Amino acid sequence: MSATLSGAIPSPNIWYSPDIYEIENRAVDPDGLIEAAMRGIRDWAGGHVLDIGCGTGFHLPRFAADAAAVTGVEPHRRLAALAARRVRGLPHVTVRTGVAQRLPVPDACVDVAHARWAYFFGPGCEPGLAELGRVMRRGGVAFIIDNDATTSTFGAWFRRSLPGWDPVRVERFWSGHGFTRQPLTIRWRFARREDFEAVVRIEFPPALADEIIAGHAGCEVDYGVNLWWRRY
Repeated sequence: MSATLSGAIPSPNIWYSPDIYEIENRAVDPDGLIEAAMRGIRDWAGGHVLDIGCGTGFHLPRFAADAAAVTGVEPHRRLAALAARRVRGLPHVTVRTGVAQRLPVPDACVDVAHARWAYFFGPGCEPGLAELGRVMRRGGVAFIIDNDATTSTFGAWFRRSLPGWDPVRVERFWSGHGFTRQPLTIRWRFARREDFEAVVRIEFPPALADEIIAGHAGCEVDYGVNLWWRRY
């Protein structure tokens, strides 16, 4: 049996280095700016949260703290198993294997959808957007978090790693599908320098990673992201 479902788009980092990606998850946004911005638009207290591309389930317990139900969907079977293990003992949290373009949930059952650096990167993700149209409740909000390549230290590194990335085209795509952009500047903050270096090596090609490590001192990085959101 394949480790992944048909139609899944491979992740270049968590699929191959989940332990290091866990370190990255703990380092991202220590100030909670993303969550605060999301809650300011649509709180999930008492609702059903769908985490698309949930990986090892890092965000599931946080949603579960005040959501009535949480569903994590992940196409990589090993990661889905790790996510299920993480939320064992939380009866209102379910983890399912599935892909964004065929979400394993009923119609009109989701109040808040969350996709963070998972599948949704502009043109090409139309099948997943169609599924959001099917599963979202009226008044529900879908949140998609991706990199802002126009700002921040991390954004400059991201542009160098993907020189063909066109932020204008991406913004035009999301706006054309009814999404609103909220730019945020968050941080990476690592406890140890060796953690920073390990994460840089799973995020960037080897030569660029070496250059970043040699040229960036310390354990913190300013990091621009886009919070895209749409109300259904």
